[in-house]
Amino acid sequence: MPVTLTVNGEPRTVDVPPDTPLLWALRDALGLTGTKFGCGIAQCGACTVHVDGEARRSCVTPISAAEGRSVTTIEGLADGETLHRVQQAWLEEDVVQCGYCQSGQIMSAAALLAANPRPSDRDIDVAMAGNICRCGTYDRVRTAIRRAASGEVGR
Repeated sequence: MPVTLTVNGEPRTVDVPPDTPLLWALRDALGLTGTKFGCGIAQCGACTVHVDGEARRSCVTPISAAEGRSVTTIEGLADGETLHRVQQAWLEEDVVQCGYCQSGQIMSAAALLAANPRPSDRDIDVAMAGNICRCGTYDRVRTAIRRAASGEVGR
């Protein structure tokens, strides 16, 4: 049965079973491959997207739970050619090493800053705790989030 949702600002309809994970609907049905499969059990954060502005693990979110809602993926985070402040801070702080976890990390950080524009280090640690980075770039992640929160990006 077709499911209609808004993805990156555009109405989209996918014809997949209602229990299909949102991750696979995004990647396979819509071709949005920036969201990554990591663990399949919502533990690593690689598959993080925003559903109505909240960070969600798309590997365990059935497409039926996203019906009629707004989903933002890493492909839709920037405003045209202008990077989101978290994406810009990521570049400026040279966060990425292998890069596999980065779309999920960025989506989690963007959701944090939308909810809490001036997070403390503790707030950052709590919000990012479910995002695993195999390369261990956690210090750079925290620094980039602080930079994005301060507004000191693109300077």
